Amino acid sequence: MSPLTATITTTELLDGLHQQGNRVAWGEFDRRYRPILVGFLRRMGLDEADAADVAQETLTCFVQDYRLKKYDRQQGRLRSWLIGIARYRLADLRRAKGRRRELRGESAFENEPQDADADSIWEAETKRVIFEQAVSELRHTSRFNERTIEAFERVVLKHEDVDAVSAQMGLTAQEIYNAKNRVVERLREIVKRYEEALIGG
Repeated sequence: MSPLTATITTTELLDGLHQQGNRVAWGEFDRRYRPILVGFLRRMGLDEADAADVAQETLTCFVQDYRLKKYDRQQGRLRSWLIGIARYRLADLRRAKGRRRELRGESAFENEPQDADADSIWEAETKRVIFEQAVSELRHTSRFNERTIEAFERVVLKHEDVDAVSAQMGLTAQEIYNAKNRVVERLREIVKRYEEALIGG
């Protein structure tokens, strides 16, 4: 997953999508919303391949509709529009799969999860993507040494015992807590930047 460009606002990004050949805008739009869409669709019951296909259809459909001025920010949030397109494409896929099952003599209805609260699923996926992107940026651009990052990842992300990590890494528990606190502080700054870029839409 390529890192997000957290300095481009949603408004600037949407303005760029009006330009037919603006690959930068399309690339950033794709980086921001494809992983959220794929996660959203996976939680709606699709496998990885179908989720990727429906996410691609959703993004393409949105850009086409947007260039035809069918999306108006005054009438709703970008995420609501994307959720609507994704759910419509998801329903199409489920109908097509149901017809294929009927042709094979099977039940048209597969045990599919209900389209629960789409907004809360979208919100959870957005937070997940933001956190993953922030951790990736932290790993690749921070000035922390590798041992500090490793201690943070093991204690915070992998939930390993501080004493065990301390013994294995040759650090005191206090050094691990200090490393964790420094990294968490920096991570919060990165997350905030991504939230402003992504959730603002």
